Amino acid sequence: MIMEEIREQYADELEAFHIWMKDAGYTGHTVKSYTGDVVEFLISIQGKSLEQVKKLHVLAYLSRARERGVSDATRNRKHAAVNCFYKSLIELEVLTNNPASGIKKSKTDKNRAPVFLDESGLTRFLASVEGKYRTRNLAVFLLMGYMGLRVGEVHALNCKDYNPERRTLDVFGKGRKWRSIPVPETVAEVLSQALEERLVPWRGEKEEALFISQKGKRLSIRSIQLISTETFERFQQEAPAHQRQNYSSHKLRHSFATMMLRRGADLRTVQELLGHASIQTTTVYTHVTSREKEEAMALLDVKLPVS
Repeated sequence: MIMEEIREQYADELEAFHIWMKDAGYTGHTVKSYTGDVVEFLISIQGKSLEQVKKLHVLAYLSRARERGVSDATRNRKHAAVNCFYKSLIELEVLTNNPASGIKKSKTDKNRAPVFLDESGLTRFLASVEGKYRTRNLAVFLLMGYMGLRVGEVHALNCKDYNPERRTLDVFGKGRKWRSIPVPETVAEVLSQALEERLVPWRGEKEEALFISQKGKRLSIRSIQLISTETFERFQQEAPAHQRQNYSSHKLRHSFATMMLRRGADLRTVQELLGHASIQTTTVYTHVTSREKEEAMALLDVKLPVS
C-alpha cells in the first residue's frame, strides 16, 4: 500500500528518472536496482517534497540501511541511486539542488583478496556443468572464467557481437564502453557449438541475444546466477562443509584476472581485458596465496650466530 502511494506521489519524478536512465544507456538490471533503491529512499522521507530534502535526510536513509546489515558495497549503490535520481532531475530542469552530492562513500575492504578458483579448480568446475543446456552453460562460464566477462555483459551479448572469422568478441561494459576481446581457440569452439545448438525463438520472434532461455528469450542475469549457484553446489558437493567456499558467478571473473596476472600478463593489459576504468581496481588481483608466501619464505637461509 505504501509502495503504491509513493509511486503515485512521485510518479512524474520517477518517470523522468526512468527516461533519463534509459537514455543514458543504463542496463535493465541497473535501472531495476536503482529504481528500487530510490523508492525505498522516497518512503524514508515520509511524504516530504523533493525540494525539502536535505543532506541529513539522505545520510539518515543510508545509516538505516547500514543498521539493517547491508554491506558497504550495497550502501554505496543506494547512495549512487539517490545521487543519480537527483542528478537526473537537475539535468531535466525539474530540481535545482542535489542533497546526495558530497556524501562520502563507505570504505569497502579493498585489501581483502578476492575468492577465486585456480586453474585446476576452474577445470573441475567446468566438469560439473551438466544438463540439457550444457553447451550453452559451458560457453557462459568460459566467457567469465577465461575471458573475464561480468554476468551483466554475458547477459547483454548479441549474436552479432561474436566474429568467428576473426575470433573476437565485442563486449558492452560498464560506463557504456565497448571493448574487443580475442577469443581463445578452445572457447571459440564451444561458443560456435552453442550457437549451432541455440534454440529457435518461439512464434517467429526475433531475438538477437547470444544466449537464450528455453522460452526463447534472452537469458536473464538472475538465470545465469542460478545456473552458476547450482553448478558450484555440484562442484563442492563432496567437500566437507567447513571447506566449502562462498563461490558465485562473479568469482569466475576473479579467477580469470588472477590467472592472467600469474601467467605474467601486464597489469594494464588485464585492465583493458576486464574493462576497468581505473587500474587501481585491477590491482586487487595482484594478491598472493599462502602457498606462494611459504615458498618465498623457504628461500631464506636463516643463520643464527654461534653461541
